[in-house]
Amino acid sequence: MNRRRFIQRGGAATVTGLIGGSAFASTPGTLDTASVPAAAPDPFNLNYAPHLGMFRNSAGEDPLDQLRFMADRGFRALEDNGMKGRSLETQEGMARVMAERGMTMGVFVAHTIFWREPNLSSGKSNWRDQFLAEIRESVDVARRVNATWMTVVPGHVDLRLDMGYQTANVVESLKQACAILEPHGLVMVLEPLNRRDHPGLFLTGMPQAYAVCKAVGSPSCKILDDLYHQQITEGNLIPNIDAAWDEIAYFQVGDNPGRKEPTTGEINYRNVFKHIAGKGFTGVVGMEHGNSAPGPEGEEAVIAAYRTVDSF
Repeated sequence: MNRRRFIQRGGAATVTGLIGGSAFASTPGTLDTASVPAAAPDPFNLNYAPHLGMFRNSAGEDPLDQLRFMADRGFRALEDNGMKGRSLETQEGMARVMAERGMTMGVFVAHTIFWREPNLSSGKSNWRDQFLAEIRESVDVARRVNATWMTVVPGHVDLRLDMGYQTANVVESLKQACAILEPHGLVMVLEPLNRRDHPGLFLTGMPQAYAVCKAVGSPSCKILDDLYHQQITEGNLIPNIDAAWDEIAYFQVGDNPGRKEPTTGEINYRNVFKHIAGKGFTGVVGMEHGNSAPGPEGEEAVIAAYRTVDSF
């Protein structure tokens, strides 16, 4: 892909070229480093989004300093699962820095996830009402931090109900949530999770998520394709991306095994990223994984890994 054309289409940051040092030398053969402006990193082809804590050893504990570090290293997005639980002051401060640095806000978790109880699949009105109330709260958070997407996980299966009835219950809850989100142009992204790490959940695979989104039939209900989870559940990553493409709004990544940065496991992320870039994806790719090595060196390894898999 033509890097310049893609960046213009995707709205990524501009490039500052390297400037020859001799123009700034105070004496022949001597470079006055204090007068040389720092070169901006080359933009990535895709809009990768680190999370808070990923670079704390290099940037410190302050969320705003971490955001600035991410931007300085070429990242133009952030995702923060816990954004909804942060103080109003922190949310506003993060939104301000992201706006100043041209960063896009990725997903945050929109509601309480039921890991062991069948909330949405059961069809019970009290759990549906709680879910919808939390979606309304998430609208305020999204507007405050300039977010478009929020993560939704429909919760545990109901072992007392046939899967068809459970699906109908989930679809109805999501339709009602869409009625809240659509007027604001917001999108909940449904995340299928693998059965090994999260046994018993209702939503596990791409075909199932695709069918649910088609049944809901709203631009405010799309798929979050977490490639770590889907490698474990079903593999076949690129064909499933193609089959569900019109319902995918967001990607997350992590290599398998280990759920660390790309290049540490079995997934050929360079080919996957090249494929979605070639399809015209200009959204956010969330870096929802740990670091394979500790300390600042491990953080630099994460950045280097993304430079490697983004080289297409």
